[in-house]
Amino acid sequence: MSKSSSALETLPQEAISALAQLGENLALARVRRRESQRLWAQRMGISVPTLARMERGDANVSMGIYATALWMMGRVDALSDIAAPEYDRSALESDVRAAKNMKAVRTQSSIAGRLARKPKVL
Repeated sequence: MSKSSSALETLPQEAISALAQLGENLALARVRRRESQRLWAQRMGISVPTLARMERGDANVSMGIYATALWMMGRVDALSDIAAPEYDRSALESDVRAAKNMKAVRTQSSIAGRLARKPKVL
């Protein structure tokens, strides 16, 4: 029997809800394709009970199994976008605060002069 992770014991309710919704969506995708749990599990290389746990959004199911299910429905590309830097709102807000606190490296007159110049034609 595997050891229970303390991280699972402190899983935020929002994360639990998101996993449940993901599991429900994956189950719906399987049903829409008219595939049985047995066949889908066999194609994924997992047991039917593990597939059922994934479809319930069980946090103990490995990320690899969720990724395989997404791959089977043609949505594995969405997985890499989940934590993409451009969606990391907290880090973006931190970057904006840091930029606002930086001193200007140019004077207003030098910026105005640069903007007034005609662009070079290549």
